[in-house]
Amino acid sequence: MSKPLTDHEKRKQISVRGIAGLGDVAEIKKSFNRHLHFTLVKDRNVATPRDYYFALAHTVRDHLVGRWIRTQQYYYEKDPKRIHYLSLEFYMGRTLQNTMINLGLQNACDEAIYQLGLDLEELEEIEEDAGLGNGGLGRLAGTFKNDSHLPVEYMTPSQLVFGVEEADDWLRYGNPWEKARPEYMLPVHFYGRVEQTHEGPKWVDTQVVLAMPYDTPVPGYKNNTVNTMRLWSAKAPNDFNLQEFNVGDYIQAVLDRNLAENISRVLYPNDNFFEGKELRLKQEYFVVAATLQDIIRRFKSSKFGCRDPVRTSFEAFSEKVAIQLNDTHPALAIPELMRILVDIERLDWEKAWEITTKTCAYTNHTVLPEALERWPIYMFEKLLPRHLQIIYEINQRHLDRVAALYPGDSDRLCRMSLIEEGNPKRINMAHLCVVGSHAVNGVARIHSDIVKTTVFKDFCDIEPEKFQNKTNGITPRRWLLLCNPGLADIIAEKIGEEFLTDLFQLRKLLDFVDDSVFIRDVANVKQENKLKFAAYLESEYKVNINPESIFDIQVKRIHEYKRQLLNCLHVITLYNRIKKEPNKKFVPRTVMIGGKAAPGYHMAKMIIKLFTSVGEVVNHDPVVGDRLKVIFLENYRVSLAEKVIPAADLSEQISTAGTEASGTGNMKFMLNGALTIGTMDGANVEMAEEAGEENLFIFGMRVEDVEAMDKKGYNAREYYERLPELKQVIDQISAGYFSPKEPELFKDMVNMLMNHDRFKVFADYEAYIRCQEKVNELYRNPKEWTKKVIRNIAASGKFSSDRTIAEYAREIWGVEPSDVKIPPPNEPRE
Repeated sequence: MSKPLTDHEKRKQISVRGIAGLGDVAEIKKSFNRHLHFTLVKDRNVATPRDYYFALAHTVRDHLVGRWIRTQQYYYEKDPKRIHYLSLEFYMGRTLQNTMINLGLQNACDEAIYQLGLDLEELEEIEEDAGLGNGGLGRLAGTFKNDSHLPVEYMTPSQLVFGVEEADDWLRYGNPWEKARPEYMLPVHFYGRVEQTHEGPKWVDTQVVLAMPYDTPVPGYKNNTVNTMRLWSAKAPNDFNLQEFNVGDYIQAVLDRNLAENISRVLYPNDNFFEGKELRLKQEYFVVAATLQDIIRRFKSSKFGCRDPVRTSFEAFSEKVAIQLNDTHPALAIPELMRILVDIERLDWEKAWEITTKTCAYTNHTVLPEALERWPIYMFEKLLPRHLQIIYEINQRHLDRVAALYPGDSDRLCRMSLIEEGNPKRINMAHLCVVGSHAVNGVARIHSDIVKTTVFKDFCDIEPEKFQNKTNGITPRRWLLLCNPGLADIIAEKIGEEFLTDLFQLRKLLDFVDDSVFIRDVANVKQENKLKFAAYLESEYKVNINPESIFDIQVKRIHEYKRQLLNCLHVITLYNRIKKEPNKKFVPRTVMIGGKAAPGYHMAKMIIKLFTSVGEVVNHDPVVGDRLKVIFLENYRVSLAEKVIPAADLSEQISTAGTEASGTGNMKFMLNGALTIGTMDGANVEMAEEAGEENLFIFGMRVEDVEAMDKKGYNAREYYERLPELKQVIDQISAGYFSPKEPELFKDMVNMLMNHDRFKVFADYEAYIRCQEKVNELYRNPKEWTKKVIRNIAASGKFSSDRTIAEYAREIWGVEPSDVKIPPPNEPRE
C-alpha cells in the first residue's frame, strides 16, 4: 500500500495547476541562512528548531516588505476611503503558513527547507498562536483582517497588544511579524477634571500614558496587497511621576510606571459576559483614543485632503474615513471623536455630530443581557470626566428628539435613554452605539431580526433604515486550502481553482453528487484527516481512538447557552445504553469537546469538569471498549481548530434557539465536510436554507417555541419525570457516579438544571437523542452520508468572508470592493 501524501505534497499537486507559484528556492535558502547568521546570530551547530522557525519567518517577511511599502504608496496616490475596523480582539492564529500561501511561496519554502535538511511542518508547529482574542468575536475580526482576499485598502484595525490572562505567553520569544513604530507614539489622557474656559470646556490635569504602535503586515491572497494591522502597547512617559522620583521615592515611581503599562498587559478573558472593571474601561479608551488620533493625523496629511495651515476642513471626513465598531467595546470612539471635533478642532456640535454619525457604524454580537456593557457613571466621572459630559449632551439631544416624536411617553424615554437609572447609574454602551452610528447590523439573519424586534425595537421603530444584517463568513484560504489541502485538491480537480476567491463556485460540485469516484475521493480525504488527527491525539493526549468511529465534535467557548451540557447528557445516555445491552451492535463514536471558560465563570468550569469526569469513567470501562470515547481538547485555539475541523464527521451546533448570534465554527465544519446537528439558531438557519434542511440534522425548539415556553413557564421536572433515560442520567450525576471521590461535586449543576436553567436543556433532550439516532442510522450507509457531505460543501459559498466584506463595503462603508491587483514592487536584490 502506498504511503499517503503529506499535506505539503498535496499542496504541491494543487500548485502544479497554478494555486501556488514555485518561487526561487535558491534565494530562499540564501535568505534563510543570512537571517540565521545575521538576525539570530547562530550557526547550524547551535541553532534550535525555534531559531530555524524565526529564520524562515524573517525570510518570508522579507517577501512582504516591498509589497507592504508599495501598498501604502498606492493608497497615498489613490487616496481611497479607509475603513478602520476597531476591535478589542483580533484572534489571528498562526501567521507563517497563511502568509506563504497568500504570497504563493509555500512550494518554494517547502523545497528550500527540505534541501536544508529540515521539515517545514515541524517549523510551522513551533509558531505560537497570537493571543489576541477569546472567542467568536475575536476570530471574526481576525478573519476579516487576516484573510480577506479583496484588496482591503479600507481596513486598518487597531487594538491592544495583549497577553491572555491564562498561561498563554505568546510573546515570550518575540514576534517576527511585527514592527514597532515609536516615531508614531501618541499620548492618551486619563483622570483630571474639566475646566470651563472662554473657548469652551478643557480637559486638564490629566495623567498621560503613551500608546506605542506595533504594525503587522497582512497580505491579501495573490494580489500584491499587504495591509497593516496596527496594535497598541501602553508605555509610561519618561517624566511619569517625576515628582516622586525627585523626592527620592524611586521604587514607587518605578511601580507606578508598571501600573500605567498594565493597560495593555492582559486581555480580559471573558466572552459574552460583562465585568465592569476600571482596567477594562481604560483599555477600551486607550484603543479608541490612540486610533482616532492616528486616523485624524492620516486624514490631515492625505495627498488630496483639505490641508489648511490654520484649520483643517472636516467636510470630507466621512467620505474618506469609516469606523466599524466591533461590538460595544470600542463604543467610546463616538464621544472621543466628538471631543476631538468640538474641543480641539472647534467645530460646532451639530456639524461634529453629523460627521461622527456618518463615520461610525456598529456591529452587535450578542443579545444576552449579561454580555451588554453598562459602565457605572462614577467610573466615568473619575476616569473620563469630559466624555461623561459629552455622553450626557448626546443623551439629552437624543431624548429631546424621542419626546418630540412620542409626547408624554415617559416609559419609552426611560427604555431608550443612554443613562440607566439605578444604584449606581450606568451608561448603556449599546444604546450609545445605536444613537451614534449610521448603521447597525447583526451577524446572521435570525440574530438581526431579534435585534430589531427585541433588543433595539424602540430604536428600530424610529429609524428602521439604520438596521441591517451582515451574515458572518469565513475565509476559504485558511479554512480550506491551508487546513484541508486534500479536500481543496479534489475540488480543484473537478471545478478548477476559482472557488478559492469565489466560493459560490462550489455549487458546481452538485454535478458530482452521484459520481462514484468523487464520492470515494471525498470519503478517502475525510478518512485520511481522521487518521492524522487520531495520531495527533495519541501523541498529545496519550489516548487511542477508533478512526472508524463518528468523530462528533463541539468546539467553541464554554457557555451555558451553547449547551455543552446537552452534549454531556447524550454521552451519558449512550454510555448507559451500552452498559444495558453490552452485546448489541452500536455505531462507535468519539465525542470531543474543546473550548475555554472565562476564569470567573464557575458554571462553565463545572461543565468542563463534568465532561472530563464522564470521560474518566467511560474511557476506562472495559465493557464500552472503543465503541465510545470522550475527549476534552485542551487549550483549544486556532491552530488546533485547523487540525480538528477537517477530521470532523459531526458538527455540534446546539445552542438554545435565539441565543447564538451567528457562529462561524458551524461554517468551517460545513466547508470541510462535516454534517451539522443543530438547532434553528444563528447561521444554522441560513446553512439549512442553502443546503436544504434535509441535509442537516435539525432538531429542537424554534425561537417562537422558546418564546412561548418563556410565557408559559419552563418546568424542567416535567421532563425529568417523563423521560426515564434523562432521569437516570441526572440521578447518576447527582449521586456522584462520575465523581465518586466528591459525590456532592455536581449538586449545584443539577440544581441549576432542575430549577433555574435559562437555556432549557431538558426541553430539547428528547428531540436531540432522537436526532442523534438518525445520525447513527445514516453513518451506517457511508455512500449516502458522503452524498450529504458533498451537498453541504457545495452549499458553503454564501459563507465566505469575501461575501460578508463586500456587503459591508457596499451597504455600510459606501465603497466598492476592488479587484485591482496592485503593481508588484521592484524589490532590491543582492
